Amino acid sequence: MARNDGPGPELRENLVYLLKHAQQRMAELLADALKPHGIEGRELGVMLTLAGREPMSQQQAAQRLGIDRTTMVALLDALEGKGLVSRHPDADDRRRNVVELTGAGRETLRLAMAASAEAERVFLTPVSPRTAQELRGALQVIVFQPDGRDS
Repeated sequence: MARNDGPGPELRENLVYLLKHAQQRMAELLADALKPHGIEGRELGVMLTLAGREPMSQQQAAQRLGIDRTTMVALLDALEGKGLVSRHPDADDRRRNVVELTGAGRETLRLAMAASAEAERVFLTPVSPRTAQELRGALQVIVFQPDGRDS
């Protein structure tokens, strides 16, 4: 009996369709994994940007993530409300707010990263470790070297 659910052959070969649905699946797994830690995927991205670096301004963090200032302020407001980041004026430039992880933020990040790694493991289970590594490498080239040439 033929199945009529799911995409047809045209979509099974369409890169936009495949990337969109792969991203949706990964986002669902990540959301479920992060839920016990009280953060969302975008908040994890902000926390990763702040981790292990000198305190940076809200604007610097937004630039590194490629998001607008309004979105960054909303994300930082949420993280600050959870006690995971703190903002204070820069000692050298009082017009600039510096953002850094709190102790609770560092601990939440540690736990969230383990949960994120498990979500990635589950996501990549259908493929071999080698294929998973090749996928990650190919995506890094596409994202960080959009023209496809080595720098």
